[in-house]
This record gives sequence, C-alpha cells and structure tokens, in this order.
Amino acid sequence: MPRDPLIGIVGKPSSGKSTTLNSLTDAVAAVGAFPFTTIEPNRATGYLQVDCACERHALQELCKPNYGWCSNGKRHIPIMLLDVAGLVPGAHSGRGLGNKFLDDLRHADALIHVVDVSGTTDAEGKNTRGYDPLNDIVWLQDEIRLWIEGNLQKRWGSIVRRHTATKSSIVDTLQGQFGGYGSHAPMIQRALQSIDGLPPLEKWDNDWITKVVKAFMVEKFPTVLALNKIDHPDADKNVSKIMLKYPDTKAVLTSAVTEVFLRKMKKQGFIAYEEGTEFVDTYEDDPDNLKELDEKLLDRIEKIRDLVLYRFGSTGVVKVLQAATDVLNLIPVYTVRNIQSYTGGNGKNVFRDCFLVKKGTPAGKVSRYIMGTDVTIAAIETVGGVRVSEDAPVEPGKNDILCFKIAPRSQA
Repeated sequence: MPRDPLIGIVGKPSSGKSTTLNSLTDAVAAVGAFPFTTIEPNRATGYLQVDCACERHALQELCKPNYGWCSNGKRHIPIMLLDVAGLVPGAHSGRGLGNKFLDDLRHADALIHVVDVSGTTDAEGKNTRGYDPLNDIVWLQDEIRLWIEGNLQKRWGSIVRRHTATKSSIVDTLQGQFGGYGSHAPMIQRALQSIDGLPPLEKWDNDWITKVVKAFMVEKFPTVLALNKIDHPDADKNVSKIMLKYPDTKAVLTSAVTEVFLRKMKKQGFIAYEEGTEFVDTYEDDPDNLKELDEKLLDRIEKIRDLVLYRFGSTGVVKVLQAATDVLNLIPVYTVRNIQSYTGGNGKNVFRDCFLVKKGTPAGKVSRYIMGTDVTIAAIETVGGVRVSEDAPVEPGKNDILCFKIAPRSQA
C-alpha cells in the first residue's frame, strides 16, 4: 500500500461503534446511547495482535518494538482506525447529518460494520424490541451504493460524451470518476472482470451502472461484520439469520462493552486478563497479585465468563481487527539491520520494526515503500543471509524478515 492502511468503523447510532473503537484503542470517543454522539470523525490508533517473528526464533525476551508492544510472542502492531458518526437510512440524500458521513469513509481501505444483533435498537438507533438487524446490513450497503451512484449519474451524460470523444478505455474513464474514493486502475479492472456480459460504457443503463457500482464496492470497501451484543438473549437467532444470508462475508461475534469492562478491571488491578482469550483470573485465583472484588463485580465477572468468554472463546474484539486486515491480505513484515541477530542496530533488542504489507508484494516494492525512493538498495537479504530478488513475493513465514543493504552514495 502506498500509505498506512485505514480501517473505517461504521454502523447505525447506538450499535456499539464507539465502544468497539474504545475496546481497540485508548482513544476516548464520546460514548452514549443516543444518535449522533460522535459528531466529528474520530481517528485513533488501534493495535492488531499477531504472532510475532520473535516467537518463531525463540527470542521473546529480547523483542522490544519501536512502535506498539510485544508480550510473550504476541505483537500488537499500530493500525489507524476511523470511527464515523452513526449513519441513518437516507443519509445519501442528506438525512441525519447527511452524506458527510459517507464522504468521510472514502479514505477507508476496509470497513468494520458494527451490527447490533440484540434487536433492541431500530434503524435510527432508538430503543425498541424485536428489530431485525438484517435490515442494517442491507441499508448500509444501499446508502454507500446510492451515494456513489448519485455522484455518477449527475454527470453521466458528460461522462459518456467525453469517453466516446477521447476513445478512452472503460478503466480510464471510471478511474477519472472513482479516483476520489481512493480507487486505482487495477481495482477497477478487477471489479469489471467480475461482471458477466458487460456492454460498452455508452450502452449502460441504470441497471448496468448499479452492477458496476456494486462490483466496485466489493473491491473498494471489503467489509467485516462485527456482530455485537452477543450476550443478549435474542442474539443467537439474529446471528443465525445473518450467517445464512451472508455466507461469503467475514463475520465475527463480539461484545465490545465486555472487552472495555475487562480492560478497565485489568488496569485497576482487579483481574488478570489476556486479551483475545477466555482467560480471566481474579483474587481467588491469585490473591498475592490481584485486588479483591466486591460481590457485585465478582457476580458480573462470573456472568461474563458464562455468557461470553466460555461460550465464544473471547469477546471477539481482537478477532474483528484481525479479520479486517485479512480481507485486505495484509501481513506483518519485519525489517532488521542485522539479518543474523535480527537486531535494529548496535543494541541487543530484536525485530524493532514491523510494517503491514499486502501478501505477495514484491520485496523490491516493499523496500521502496519502507526506505523511500531516494536511496539505492544494493541487496535484499532474508533469514540466514539468503539473497532475495526484487521480484520475490513476501509471504507469511517466507521473505517476511528482510534486511535492506543500501548502496553507498556516489561522490560528486
């Protein structure tokens, strides 16, 4: 990627968007159970948990990242998150706070759609009972589609005339229109190739335009469903319906409010909690290191264990960010100065630097992304000092630990 990836967190008011953001980062987003709590978009740094290369080489004790942190071989890599204020049906036409919400999303590389599967909030985020959350998934996709379609159809006549007069390719013409959403030519090419029987652009009617926009959305806005509030009694039936309706969409069961609560208790010294797992220890498990909980809090911990952790294996929050990077095919790549010791310089700490890069990216492109274009790379090496060609792809466990040998600058 030419820039650091940005994950957009979207959904209707009161679905748990801001709580999800808070569970992924220390950012303080205004949290409330009413529409438009988040008026201005919040950008914050989240942390993606991955298995670190230090574990692979049994160097956990020496691993000290420059950014993020590593604990027992679990590395937490910084990644930028965008929490956009709650969307409501009709936002594309200016309803609610209007398409400003949608415009903020154009910078996102992937979306986490937080869906309230409890059925206790309606389409506008107001309290209710028995609401079908399937509707939320449909209308959010419709809002994004209608926003893009609306922008396209306003200029469609002039787009066709210019396309015909300049004899441009469809890819070039659409790139001129979709560039504002952060598209690039290969993305548009993949979208067009997924459509059977596509006629020449000048023969497209509204139905063809809709098909093209939908195909573009799949490429531009890959989406993960965060099925939130899974501890509610009505969540099971709603989760089942969503899984059946969208079998090809990545979905993760989450309880963001539980994650926030557990992290708060951990910071205050009441529990030992390993994020992304089902393991929670209290005073009864470790009286020497943990504070004693009162009966009310202890009862809440027990309910969390029964309703969330033991049942689902975790709160799901760690998994949802992993799923978002998976749909973008991002993998961690570690750059070191000494390929034998994996250190970053003269010190003894290993794997200081880590970058998220698309799987399959050529090593030469990775070097330019990380080192810039104003230096000349004389050689690229990987584990054992093995030379790597510039065309060799980076893959999980292969060419994902790299050392760039910089050529000396020539004297003028």
